[in-house]
Amino acid sequence: MPRHNADIAAIFEEIANLLEIQGANPFRIRAYRNAARTIGELSTEAYVLVEKNEDLTRFPGIGHDLSAKIQEIITTGHCSLLDRLHTELPPAVTELLKVPGLGPKRVRHLYHDLDVQTVEQLYCAARDGRIRALPGFGEKTELSILQAVETHADQVRPKLAVAAQYAEALRSHLAGVPGVIRVTVAGSFRRMRETVGDLDFIVAATPASAVMQHFIAYDEVAETLAVGTTRASVILKCGIQVDLRIVAEDSYGAALLYFTGSKAHNIAVRQIAQKRGLKINEYGVYRGKTRIAGESEESVYHAAGLSYIPPELRENRGEIAMARVGSLPRLVELGDLRGDLHVHTKFTNGHNTLREMALAGQSLGLEYIAITDHSRSLTVVRGLDPQRLARQCMEIEALNEELKGITLLKGIEVDILEDGSLDLPDHALAQLDLVVGAIHSKFELSRARQTERVLRAMAHPHFTMLAHPTGRIIQERAPCDIDMPRIIREAGRRGCFLELNSQPGRLDLLDIYCQMAKEEGVLVSINSGAHSTFEFDNLRFGIGQARRGWLEKQDVLNTRPLSELRALINRTM
Repeated sequence: MPRHNADIAAIFEEIANLLEIQGANPFRIRAYRNAARTIGELSTEAYVLVEKNEDLTRFPGIGHDLSAKIQEIITTGHCSLLDRLHTELPPAVTELLKVPGLGPKRVRHLYHDLDVQTVEQLYCAARDGRIRALPGFGEKTELSILQAVETHADQVRPKLAVAAQYAEALRSHLAGVPGVIRVTVAGSFRRMRETVGDLDFIVAATPASAVMQHFIAYDEVAETLAVGTTRASVILKCGIQVDLRIVAEDSYGAALLYFTGSKAHNIAVRQIAQKRGLKINEYGVYRGKTRIAGESEESVYHAAGLSYIPPELRENRGEIAMARVGSLPRLVELGDLRGDLHVHTKFTNGHNTLREMALAGQSLGLEYIAITDHSRSLTVVRGLDPQRLARQCMEIEALNEELKGITLLKGIEVDILEDGSLDLPDHALAQLDLVVGAIHSKFELSRARQTERVLRAMAHPHFTMLAHPTGRIIQERAPCDIDMPRIIREAGRRGCFLELNSQPGRLDLLDIYCQMAKEEGVLVSINSGAHSTFEFDNLRFGIGQARRGWLEKQDVLNTRPLSELRALINRTM
C-alpha cells in the first residue's frame, strides 16, 4: 500500500512520463510533474495530513483533482488513471525510462517511430544503427544509448532523502515495540551518503521483546528473505532491502560501529586494535576472552586508542590518523546555520510569496534569507529582467521595514552564459546584496571551455557565489566536465564563495570538494535552494554532505550573524 510521499511522487512522475509518451497536453504533464515534486519534498507525510482531514489543496500545484488522486492512492494503494495508462501502453515501455539518457520525449520517438517497446529492442535498434536518424538523436547519442544499456543496472540505489522516508517510519514503528531500548539506522544511511543501499537497523531489546515479529509483520514488507532469532532481512514494497540486527544492550555500540561502516574504516580500526592485542567484532572489544568494551561506540574507539569519529567521516580518508591525536574537526551542525542564501519565490518558479518565505525561515530560527530568483534567460520559469528585479527589490525593502527578527537580502540566481558573461547588466546587479551565479545550459562544453566560462563569471566585480558548482543531478545528469580544483583555488584568490546546494537531487558540492574548499580557505554556503516554504527542510541533507566534507562551523559562510555576513559579501561586490 503506497503511503509515503516518495511513493505518491513516483506514481505522479510515472503518470507524467506516460502522458508525455502518449503526446498529451503539456500543461497536464507539467501539473503532474509539479505535484510529484511538491509531494516528494513535503516534510510531513501526506497520509498523516489525510488522516487529520487537512486540505491538501493549500500546497503548491495541488488542486482538487490531484488532492483526490492523492487520497485515492493512500486509501486504495492504486491510482485509476495510472492503471488505465498501463493498459494503453506496452508494460515494458516504462522500463526504457530507467536507461540513463532516455527521457519521455526520446522514449516517445523510439516507441512511435521505431516501435521500440523493451530494453532489448532498444539495444538492437542502437546496435543496428537505426536510432541515429530519429529527431534529436544522432550518432553520438546512439552510441551513448548502446553503452548505457550495456551497463544499465536493474536496481538503482535510492537517494538519501527518499530512503529517509522509509527509514524514519520503520524506526518509529520498531521504537514503539515493548521491550525495545534503542533503535538506530546504520550503514550508508547513517554516514549520510548521497544514495544508500540496504537499510541496516540495529536494535537493542530485552529478551522478551517481540521486535522480530513486529519487523516481519510490518505492513510495508513485500518479501521476507531470511529470519532468525536475532537477525532478519526483508524487501519493502518500494524495493529497498532492510536488514535487522537485534543485540544485547551492552553490545549496542560495537554493533552500531560495525554495521555503520564503511568497510575500509572498520578494517583500519580493527588493524589498530590488533596491534594493541585486542579483537573487535560486532559484539564488543576483547582482550583474549575478556570483553572490555562495546556498550557504546565511544568505548570501542577509546579501547583502540582513538577519539570518537562521527559517522559521516568514516570513509578511511584520514579520519583515523586525526583521531589518534585527538584533532578531528568539530563538524558543523544544523543549529549553526544563521541564514539561507538561495531561496526562490513566486516572482519566478517558486510557490510562495516573499512574506511567506520570510516567515517560514524565521519559524526555523533563521535570521536572514537571500531572495535569489532566476534571471531572464531562464524563460521557462519567467526569469527576472532588470525591471522586474528592481520591482522585487522595492518589495523586499518595504517588507524589511515591517518584519521583525528576520531580514531579506536582495539577490539573484543569475545565469552564467556560454561565454562566461552574466545574464543581467551591471546596473541591475549593483543594487543587490549578493549575486549567485549558476550554469543552467551548455553542460556538454569541453573541460577547458567550461572551466574558463566559470572563471570569467567569477571575475565579474558583482559575483558573490557559485551555485551548485558541478551542475550534477544525482542519477539524472552527470557533473560538468570542469576543473574544480582550479575553480576552488580561484574562488580563494578572488574572495568569492561556493554553494553546497541542499536539494536532495543535487547535494552539490561533492564532499571531496567541500574538503578541498576547506583546505584552500574558501567558505562554503549551505543553502536550501528552496522553491517553497517546506523545502527549508532540505538543509538537513546539506548539513550531512558538509559533515562528510569535514566542514566546521567556521568553514561555512551562513553560520555568521548578519553583520559579519554583510562584511564578507560586501568584499566581493
